Amino acid sequence: MAQPPLLYTLHIQLEPLQINPPIWRRLRVTGDCSLRKLHHFIQAAFGWCSEHLHEFEQDNVLYTRPESEFASMPEGSRDDRKVKLRRVLSSPDQRLRYLYDFGDSWQHVIAVERIEAIEVSSSWCEVIDGARACPPENVGGVGGYAHFPGVFEPAWDRRR
Repeated sequence: MAQPPLLYTLHIQLEPLQINPPIWRRLRVTGDCSLRKLHHFIQAAFGWCSEHLHEFEQDNVLYTRPESEFASMPEGSRDDRKVKLRRVLSSPDQRLRYLYDFGDSWQHVIAVERIEAIEVSSSWCEVIDGARACPPENVGGVGGYAHFPGVFEPAWDRRR
């Protein structure tokens, strides 16, 4: 029996323990989209160009690209093209970690805010809210981004 189509409202925050004020986006995305498609939706929402590798992680299971020219798929990981969002996030209390750019190591936390039934089954996304521009590609991670004057106040350097 086919499952009814679902619409997810996701809150995605970049480096939640490192960057203050926070950089975040709120997306509405269908549960039928693959994690690979979600990667592309996140890239567009944050303004990145998908120049680097990525992975999703939940409960010590990695969802990533199959073997590439740079690295082989870690043992026990799953192909992110073949896993749908609804399979890894089934309730509002769940979280998913998203890592983009293994060099800069941009960590994101994806939290489910709401899941609702919809009538249309397809794979689509819309950005409905967010705050602050995302760091540029290849800036050097949180440490490199901290050197941009006035960009953010590192959580470890609060003087107030």
